[in-house]
Amino acid sequence: MFVRAGDLVVHVRVSGPASAPPLLLLHSLGTSLHVWDAQADALSDAFRVIRPDMRGHGLTGVTPGPYRLHGLAGDALGLLDALGIGSAHVAGLSIGGAVAQALAARAPARVRSLILCDTAMAFPPASIWRERAALVRAQGMAPIVAPVLARWVTEGFLDDPAAEGLRAMLRRTDPEGYAGAAEALAVGDLTESTSSLRLPALVLVGEHDVATPPAAAEALAAAIPGAALTVLPGAAHIPTVQVPDAVTAAMRAFLAAQPA
Repeated sequence: MFVRAGDLVVHVRVSGPASAPPLLLLHSLGTSLHVWDAQADALSDAFRVIRPDMRGHGLTGVTPGPYRLHGLAGDALGLLDALGIGSAHVAGLSIGGAVAQALAARAPARVRSLILCDTAMAFPPASIWRERAALVRAQGMAPIVAPVLARWVTEGFLDDPAAEGLRAMLRRTDPEGYAGAAEALAVGDLTESTSSLRLPALVLVGEHDVATPPAAAEALAAAIPGAALTVLPGAAHIPTVQVPDAVTAAMRAFLAAQPA
C-alpha cells in the first residue's frame, strides 16, 4: 500500500496480526523492501511486520538529494505515525541499520529493540560515496551493478537466482534516490549518538562482508551496552538474501527474549 508521511508518499507492505508486536524492517542502499522477503514471511506469524521502501527506492517517492541519515530516520518516524504505531522493534540492513541507529537516538521511546545487520556507525571514506553518487547521476545505474553485487554476496553465490533478484533491485533503483542516499553515507557519523543508546540490540554480520566488515560490527556491538554479536558463516553484505534462514533464526531468538 501507499501512505503519506510528511513530504513523501511511501510504499510499504504490512503483514502479520494487527495485535502483534510491530517489527519495522529497513532495507539497504540500492535494494527495496524485497530484501527482507524471507524474514517477513517467517516472522509475520508472531509480529506485525512493516517493510517500507526507503526514500528514492522501490516504489516510494524520489526527491532530490542529498539525503541525510537523520532525515531518513524522520521518514521512518513519519511512517510509524501514519500507521498509528507507537513503538516497534527495528531491524536495519546496511544503510537501513544506520537509519535504525539514528531513529533510536532521535526517538528512543519509539524503538523497543534494535537488530543491526551488516552496518556500522560510520562508512568512510566519504569520497567513495560522492564518486558513486556522481557516477549514477551521470550514467545511470548500469556501471555500478557488477562491482556492487560483487561486494553484496560471495563469488559462489553470484549465479544463484536470488543474486539475480538483487541485480534487478539495483538496476531498477532510481539514480537520484541512490545518489541521495549515498551522500547520506558520505557524511553520516553516528559514533556519538549510537554510543549513548541504552536498549536491547543484536548486531549481525556476514563473515565475508567487505563493505561493513566484522571489525565494524564488533565496534558497533561494543558501543551499545549489552549488545549481542552474531557472525553469519558463508555470508557477505546481504545475508538476508544469501543465508536467509540463519538471519531469521537469529532474529527470532533475539526477539523472543524481549519483553512482551
